[in-house]
Amino acid sequence: MKRALSALLVMIAICGSASMAAAQESGGVNFFGLFQFGGSGGGTGPIPRTLVNFPSNYAPGNIVVNTRERRLYFVTAPGEALRYGIGVGRDGFRWGGVHRVTAKKEWPAWTPPSQMLRRRPDLPRHMEGGIENPLGARALYLGSTLYRIHGSNEPETIGQAVSSGCFRMVNDDVIDLYNRVRVGATVYVIN
Repeated sequence: MKRALSALLVMIAICGSASMAAAQESGGVNFFGLFQFGGSGGGTGPIPRTLVNFPSNYAPGNIVVNTRERRLYFVTAPGEALRYGIGVGRDGFRWGGVHRVTAKKEWPAWTPPSQMLRRRPDLPRHMEGGIENPLGARALYLGSTLYRIHGSNEPETIGQAVSSGCFRMVNDDVIDLYNRVRVGATVYVIN
């Protein structure tokens, strides 16, 4: 009996070490140096939505955006979060700080701000919500800023620095996040 138990413990230790090594090689360690646990949470984008171990100093229901990592974390419980791939602001358009989600909209209309129109006069002055709209299926508005966490119909931009400061997600992921986040949630943007 002792021999069988010892053999089982050795196999568990070997498998655990192999799993840990595989997680490290496949990017299973996040920016905070923590291993992900659990499997993929879904999504159809180039970066799967995943439940991960996360620092417990953020309250459940809040969002942490790490622009260097190009990931957004929705804190689900003490010590864990859903990690999403995002597109972030290109050079000169990255920002940081703490804001609150002040509004949520489904299939939002888009009116480019005047600063964007000066850079890109070819843009439409207004665009109704829909599949062709650059804000995608959902948008979370951040304080009194011009910035949003929003969907995108360009999945190839996820994981890239391409926006004018907003955070892009594939539509499946932004719908998932939208259904989880409440107006008033705190959003921490870390560079």
